[in-house]
Amino acid sequence: MKKIWQLGFLLTMAFVLLVGCNQSETQKSSTEKSEKTTQTTDKTATYPMTVKDALGNEVELKEEPKKIVSLIPSNTEILFALGLDDKIVGVSDNDDYPKAATKKEKVGDMQKINIEKVLSLKPDVVFAHESNAKSIESGLQQLKDAGITVFVVKNATNFEETYDTIKQIGQITNQPQKADKIVADMKAKVKEVQDKVANVKQRTAFVETSDVPNIYTAGKDTFMQEIFNLANIKNVADDQSGWFKIDPEQIVKRNPDTIIVMEDYVPNIVEKVKKRPGFDSITAVKNNAVVLVDQNLTARTGPRLAEGLEEVAKAVYPEAFK
Repeated sequence: MKKIWQLGFLLTMAFVLLVGCNQSETQKSSTEKSEKTTQTTDKTATYPMTVKDALGNEVELKEEPKKIVSLIPSNTEILFALGLDDKIVGVSDNDDYPKAATKKEKVGDMQKINIEKVLSLKPDVVFAHESNAKSIESGLQQLKDAGITVFVVKNATNFEETYDTIKQIGQITNQPQKADKIVADMKAKVKEVQDKVANVKQRTAFVETSDVPNIYTAGKDTFMQEIFNLANIKNVADDQSGWFKIDPEQIVKRNPDTIIVMEDYVPNIVEKVKKRPGFDSITAVKNNAVVLVDQNLTARTGPRLAEGLEEVAKAVYPEAFK
């Protein structure tokens, strides 16, 4: 009897311990699930907030911006992509995308701000840009002196910095989830392009953004070089750094498989390129691989940048996208 009682006691204790462990694991799993849910759904900006801009200035935003002015097209494209159409009250004269941007009040070009116009719009925040902040420094200071919040956005030099810029503007405007979605979609598009060109036989390309007599191309250490790298393209001008002027004879000598032209402001630019002296010997011209690509897709560091990558990849490897 004693042995039977001892056996029963041991079995009872084992059962209690098992139940206790299961309850502990269940509670732990429930807690982790709850925490995970909170992390993914409770994502909103908190005001007042202080954010450091591209010039190192600590910029304070006391509340969510309700009226916004953008001073450069890349900022504007990000703001529209974030769904802030109703809050955008002014844009630069250079803004042409999306179409809704062309209907907004114009506040000057990227070299000179119409201070009176900006002040009349009474914005909560003005998004400037590092690329031209020096040239419009006095204008930005006038806005600050008038009590307008000015935030200078970083001049992104690669895709990762572009993603960070979109997220930062999303944070400031209380659209962090939309910003995350935009970045996720861009990354998905980049991967899609890379998958399509992963196994192609690499080709060479040359890109130009201006017509003769001042032809400019992108060398290494440029945004265009990163696009070439992502698209598995060999840049025939990667022996120099930055954007530089190049003679037509040098283009002939480098003999690219594809010539990408971005001078959409020049009528019939593709045919003009083909008819340049000596260009009939270039492989790109022989194979009718002189392709016009919208410069704004690769020059504006915003949501359409992944589309720019795709267009450049299509220009060089059209068969991979059929």
